[in-house]
Amino acid sequence: MPIDILQLCPLMPALEADLARHYTVHRWFEMTDQPGFLKSHADKIRGVVTGGHIGVPTELAAQLPKLEIVSINGVGYDKIDLNAARQRGYRVANTPDVLTADVADLALGLIINLARQLILADNHVRAGNWPKGELGLGHRVTGRRYGIFGLGRIGQAIAKRLVAFDGQISYSGRRKLDVPYTFYPTLAELAANCDVLIIAAAASAETKHVVDADVLKALGSDGSLINIARGSLVDETALVAALQHGTIAGAGLDVFADEPRVPEALFGMTNVVLSPHVASATHETRRAMADLVLANLEAQFAGKPLPAAVV
Repeated sequence: MPIDILQLCPLMPALEADLARHYTVHRWFEMTDQPGFLKSHADKIRGVVTGGHIGVPTELAAQLPKLEIVSINGVGYDKIDLNAARQRGYRVANTPDVLTADVADLALGLIINLARQLILADNHVRAGNWPKGELGLGHRVTGRRYGIFGLGRIGQAIAKRLVAFDGQISYSGRRKLDVPYTFYPTLAELAANCDVLIIAAAASAETKHVVDADVLKALGSDGSLINIARGSLVDETALVAALQHGTIAGAGLDVFADEPRVPEALFGMTNVVLSPHVASATHETRRAMADLVLANLEAQFAGKPLPAAVV
């Protein structure tokens, strides 16, 4: 008899089809009577499939007595109470590594797009404004000072790409690493010593709003912020103010604090590049993520080690 799975959010159609072939899937996000479902089905649910941006509410997990695993389609697990998982004895797994290259690529895309004004350039041509005048100068990407906050898998992948641009690379994080880049013990010091500050650290209580008004002031009026990590790392009120007042030069953002809602003040800013959390959104990576979600579930229910365990 198929194992019952609770799906908390929409997923790639191919992944949904694979889940449906192997499990009895209950689509939580479509239910009109969630309390009624829990009353009749809670003791059947052995697995939860979710996204990193949603996780699983602790109060929901607490109502699933047979829960064995939460399989995340993504790398982020900040929306899951790991202590509760350990205490209850259910596993948490994610999909690391397979999306590293794509996230790093998008970071470079935001950097180049912002520096060379590619969106403005495209609009300039499409609007028929080129014959009327030049767009104006952008900034060089090669040889600039790049600071990376969070030199994990993704941060190091970004750094390797920036080496090809002759970038002067520095970083900050929990500890100094054995890497050929300059280390700064605090984020404020890192910001003060780079032209482009790239946020690539994991979201946690410790890193919430770590990019605040002081860090943005340290980055300075010629500096730009790139965020491909999580929106919670940036104080968005402070960021909007910094962009409005010229405290920093610009920003490239793929993530936001309250997705899919984005501060409307950013919409009219020409010194900002916005993307809707699509760093891992390629056919190749989403398929690899889906395969890992399935592999984590299969391993758990077969009593085997998880390919990508968090706890």
